[in-house]
Amino acid sequence: MSAYVISEVDVKDAADFEAYRTIAAKAIAQFGGRYLVRGGAAEAVEGGPPPKNIIVVEFPSMTRLREWYASPEYAEALKHRRTALERRLIFVEGVPPS
Repeated sequence: MSAYVISEVDVKDAADFEAYRTIAAKAIAQFGGRYLVRGGAAEAVEGGPPPKNIIVVEFPSMTRLREWYASPEYAEALKHRRTALERRLIFVEGVPPS
Protein backbone atom coordinates (compact mmCIF):
# COMPACT_ATOMS: atom_id res chain seq x y z
CA MET A 1 0.00 0.00 0.00
CA SER A 2 1.38 3.43 -0.94
CA ALA A 3 2.44 5.92 1.70
CA TYR A 4 2.84 9.67 1.41
CA VAL A 5 5.01 12.41 2.85
CA ILE A 6 3.29 15.78 3.04
CA SER A 7 5.61 18.71 3.73
CA GLU A 8 4.48 22.24 4.49
CA VAL A 9 7.62 24.29 3.92
CA ASP A 10 8.72 27.87 4.51
CA VAL A 11 12.12 28.56 2.93
CA LYS A 12 14.56 30.41 5.20
CA ASP A 13 17.70 30.33 3.00
CA ALA A 14 17.38 29.87 -0.76
CA ALA A 15 20.91 28.50 -1.35
CA ASP A 16 20.67 25.97 1.49
CA PHE A 17 17.17 25.04 0.34
CA GLU A 18 18.49 24.27 -3.15
CA ALA A 19 21.23 22.06 -1.67
CA TYR A 20 18.68 20.30 0.58
CA ARG A 21 16.26 19.82 -2.30
CA THR A 22 18.90 18.34 -4.65
CA ILE A 23 20.19 15.83 -2.10
CA ALA A 24 16.68 14.94 -0.87
CA ALA A 25 15.42 14.31 -4.41
CA LYS A 26 18.22 11.79 -5.07
CA ALA A 27 17.50 9.99 -1.80
CA ILE A 28 13.75 9.93 -2.48
CA ALA A 29 14.33 8.33 -5.89
CA GLN A 30 16.69 5.72 -4.37
CA PHE A 31 13.89 4.52 -2.08
CA GLY A 32 11.24 4.37 -4.80
CA GLY A 33 9.63 7.71 -4.02
CA ARG A 34 8.19 10.09 -6.57
CA TYR A 35 7.01 13.66 -6.31
CA LEU A 36 3.29 14.25 -6.84
CA VAL A 37 3.33 17.92 -5.81
CA ARG A 38 6.44 20.05 -5.62
CA GLY A 39 5.85 23.66 -4.70
CA GLY A 40 2.98 24.58 -7.01
CA ALA A 41 0.63 27.45 -6.21
CA ALA A 42 -1.53 26.74 -3.16
CA GLU A 43 -4.85 28.35 -2.26
CA ALA A 44 -6.32 28.34 1.23
CA VAL A 45 -10.02 27.53 0.95
CA GLU A 46 -10.62 27.01 4.69
CA GLY A 47 -8.46 27.73 7.73
CA GLY A 48 -5.31 29.80 7.86
CA PRO A 49 -3.07 30.81 5.00
CA PRO A 50 -1.09 28.03 3.27
CA PRO A 51 2.69 27.86 3.60
CA LYS A 52 4.73 29.07 0.67
CA ASN A 53 5.53 25.54 -0.53
CA ILE A 54 3.63 22.27 -0.30
CA ILE A 55 5.35 19.04 -1.31
CA VAL A 56 3.76 15.60 -1.59
CA VAL A 57 5.89 12.51 -2.23
CA GLU A 58 4.54 9.00 -2.81
CA PHE A 59 6.46 5.90 -1.68
CA PRO A 60 5.56 2.28 -2.48
CA SER A 61 4.96 1.55 1.21
CA MET A 62 5.25 3.02 4.71
CA THR A 63 8.23 0.71 5.23
CA ARG A 64 10.10 2.26 2.28
CA LEU A 65 9.11 5.75 3.40
CA ARG A 66 10.53 5.13 6.89
CA GLU A 67 13.68 3.55 5.42
CA TRP A 68 14.19 6.69 3.33
CA TYR A 69 13.66 8.99 6.31
CA ALA A 70 16.19 7.05 8.44
CA SER A 71 18.72 6.56 5.63
CA PRO A 72 22.27 7.91 5.51
CA GLU A 73 21.42 9.32 2.07
CA TYR A 74 18.63 11.50 3.48
CA ALA A 75 20.75 12.36 6.54
CA GLU A 76 22.99 14.29 4.14
CA ALA A 77 20.01 16.46 3.14
CA LEU A 78 19.05 16.99 6.77
CA LYS A 79 22.41 18.67 7.38
CA HIS A 80 21.00 21.60 5.37
CA ARG A 81 17.46 21.52 6.76
CA ARG A 82 17.91 23.65 9.89
CA THR A 83 19.24 26.62 7.97
CA ALA A 84 17.31 25.99 4.76
CA LEU A 85 13.70 25.71 5.89
CA GLU A 86 11.06 25.37 8.54
CA ARG A 87 8.51 22.68 7.95
CA ARG A 88 5.73 20.49 9.15
CA LEU A 89 6.26 16.90 7.98
CA ILE A 90 3.42 14.38 7.90
CA PHE A 91 3.51 10.66 7.00
CA VAL A 92 0.21 9.25 5.69
CA GLU A 93 -0.56 5.66 4.78
CA GLY A 94 -2.66 5.35 1.65
CA VAL A 95 -5.99 3.59 1.88
CA PRO A 96 -7.26 1.69 -1.14
CA PRO A 97 -10.63 2.85 -2.45
CA SER A 98 -13.57 0.79 -1.24
